[in-house]
Amino acid sequence: MKKLLLGLLVCGFAQAQPIVTESTSKSETTVKSPPPSAISPNITTINNKNCSTGVSGATQTQILGISFGATVKDANCEMIVKAESLFMMQMKTAAVSVMCQDSAIWWGMWDAGTYCPVDGMVGVQAKDYWLANPKMIPNRPAIK
Repeated sequence: MKKLLLGLLVCGFAQAQPIVTESTSKSETTVKSPPPSAISPNITTINNKNCSTGVSGATQTQILGISFGATVKDANCEMIVKAESLFMMQMKTAAVSVMCQDSAIWWGMWDAGTYCPVDGMVGVQAKDYWLANPKMIPNRPAIK
């Protein structure tokens, strides 16, 4: 489940300051007020390994202006970044173990005959462990 960090950034009353213009030819005074505005924050992610997406919005009425910003984490992206980091450190079995936490990857590897490592066992030993402990096997994901 994606976690949503919601921060209320701006909440306040908008009070327009009148702009007074005078016309000397007809001696009229015109009062114009700028519209109140709520500006949503800009949320940027510079690093592509951040695995967060920025979401922001704002609404404004004649009296109250509210804007908010939030970040949404992507769990799948985080798993891939962790596995890539382990792989780059030459820890290939650990990288595969991290990826095997996703049931679609687990079943894809099972169907391909390359079994997810468990308790330090790989290959046929891992297959025998999974068959001996069927309650540990994740549910097969539905095909969409």
